[in-house]
Amino acid sequence: MGDYSSSRRSVITCKAVVCRGPDQWKVEEIEVDPPLASEVRIKMLFASVCHSDLLFSKGYPLPLYPRVLGHEGIGVVQSIGENVKELKEGDVVIPSPIGVCGECENCSSGETNMCLTYPISFAGLMPEGTSRLHLPAAASSGQDGGGERQLLYHAFSCSTWSEYLVSRANYLVKLDPAHDLPLPHASFLACGFSTGFGSVQVEARVRKGSSVVVFGLGGVGLGAVAGAKVQGAATIIGVDKNEMKREKGEAFGITHFINPDQYPDKPISELIRDLTGGHGVDCCIECTGAGHLINQALDSTKVGKGKVVLVSAGQTNGNLNFLSLLMGRTLKGTIYGGIKPRSFLPYLLDLCKREGIPLDKLLTHEIQLEDIAQVTELLKRQDCVKILIKI
Repeated sequence: MGDYSSSRRSVITCKAVVCRGPDQWKVEEIEVDPPLASEVRIKMLFASVCHSDLLFSKGYPLPLYPRVLGHEGIGVVQSIGENVKELKEGDVVIPSPIGVCGECENCSSGETNMCLTYPISFAGLMPEGTSRLHLPAAASSGQDGGGERQLLYHAFSCSTWSEYLVSRANYLVKLDPAHDLPLPHASFLACGFSTGFGSVQVEARVRKGSSVVVFGLGGVGLGAVAGAKVQGAATIIGVDKNEMKREKGEAFGITHFINPDQYPDKPISELIRDLTGGHGVDCCIECTGAGHLINQALDSTKVGKGKVVLVSAGQTNGNLNFLSLLMGRTLKGTIYGGIKPRSFLPYLLDLCKREGIPLDKLLTHEIQLEDIAQVTELLKRQDCVKILIKI
């Protein structure tokens, strides 16, 4: 790897996790280009594993290969383009899959985080349709030399499982130097936990005294639980087949825990109604991505006013019971929990400190980037919630 000072405006060779086909990924050497005028190159410090990374590796929603994986993490600005004014070298930043322009119809409305000018990208490229990541010529040609560099697709508009990445400046969240939250814990706010938290506060707008159920108590689900607690929900039910998630859920604020495997003869929705006087909950946050649970999520909410927010992506389709919707319930999808990261993440960082939200309890495993092959086995462990990758 080149010297830090001399490499600011040149191509950097570094290590990254490259996915060359469905579930075929390993650490390889790649080249990271210098930032363009409105971009920033970042030296990554920590990254983490999110369910979306596994979907990307399987080719969802588009089979784009070869690709550098990862979209959660935290790093330090290494170099900036000439049009970047709000960031400087040395700033600590969190990459985000969502950019903002502040001027388009959606940004001005205050009703959504889906910017029309800088939309979330599933094409694996930067907003103008190119990539800053490439395989070196030798690796592309499969020979000792010659050939041309091969384009590598990004994960969203970043790729955090890499020693360096490039992002547009308006997709980055600058951390206040005064904050004292450990950087590994702050990195968990890059996507999953914040998505769950935002789905409760921004999308569902849970009120004090209300009732909430969360399907799936992974990093996203625990974020939803924490959000419900902060909003003052009186009843917070966690649903998960992993009995070890009970303790995690209680740490973040659940009041009840349901393990469906312990009730094989009862649907989940009936178990939830049993805990809520037969009426169901005000809001359900569905974090599993399992299509067959959508009807259970709807039926677990109150007639006439129940809300279901779909948070996790999945590849399983379900047959929707339209009668449940016709009974006055609402079914809504969300990207990133509806949050605008540049304003919401600093608020959430401060809130975690003030409210004592135990982000440290998300961390269950730590690995080095070179040990990325361990991820799939670690995710199978009953005690696994978040895996921290030390870059």
